[in-house]
Amino acid sequence: MTDKPVIVAALYHFARLDTYRELQKPLAELCCKAGLKGTLLLASEGINGTVAGPRAGIDAMLAFLRARPELAGLEHKESFADTMPFYRLKVRLKKEIVTMGVPGTDPTRIVGTYVAPEDWNDLITDPDTIVVDTRNDYEVKIGTFENAVNPETATFREFPDWVRRNENALRGKKIAMFCTGGIRCEKATAFVKSLGHDDVFHLKGGILKYLETVPEAQSAWRGECFVFDERVSVGQGLAQGTHRLCRACGAPLSPEDLRSPDYRAGVQCGHCAGTMSEADRARFEERQRQVELARERGTRHIGDGSQPGDR
Repeated sequence: MTDKPVIVAALYHFARLDTYRELQKPLAELCCKAGLKGTLLLASEGINGTVAGPRAGIDAMLAFLRARPELAGLEHKESFADTMPFYRLKVRLKKEIVTMGVPGTDPTRIVGTYVAPEDWNDLITDPDTIVVDTRNDYEVKIGTFENAVNPETATFREFPDWVRRNENALRGKKIAMFCTGGIRCEKATAFVKSLGHDDVFHLKGGILKYLETVPEAQSAWRGECFVFDERVSVGQGLAQGTHRLCRACGAPLSPEDLRSPDYRAGVQCGHCAGTMSEADRARFEERQRQVELARERGTRHIGDGSQPGDR
């Protein structure tokens, strides 16, 4: 049990979902009535997203989705927050629920071997295993597994090209891949196996399930895990992390980054200082002024990225 009032549910499921367009409106209406906020993506290949809200609302949404035969096997992961980590609800139609851009990649036909969090350490410490972080570079920088390879991708669309460039290094090895919640690895392992690699594995439930399941004393994770909501990052046990977002460039900022002389709340950070136009900087400064005015009124502006205890 937890005393935190907001449930954060991360979910995805690959399935042939021919009626995904017709599902958009009733799903959005149900989530709205249930007091949920966040983003859900629907495509012909399935559903993906993260939403937050009260216990009853989350349960109602999950029951609605699992009542459809195609989504009966949908799994989700839960974490908790003191305050709502999203500003609005979005239910969107997409070509892919996670965009890799390789037509024909279908995790319902071919996929890597799932490895439970409690068995992950044994696999990644095997000298014959290459451990690959399938996330984007800005995510990897704030935390990853010991000795994991960083493909240094800006988007997931770049991952297939990285694999092709490194075919010789990967050939004949055990390939262990991981991502935040597991969805990117579904497509990553499907793609890698389609190239003829046999020993392909991925972390079941992703980093989030590992941090929730594996005790800190036994953890091979180093740093924090970036999450796509206002919490920014989580640590062991899915506790709130220490990172904040730069409201100008979107980079996750460590406590050290926040102490940089280049950092100006809401306006710039050390990563983007000097890269913005005068018009952009003026726009960010006005937004920050509105944030501060809202605080004075005892309300919260949509551009306010502060966390409890920041003020």
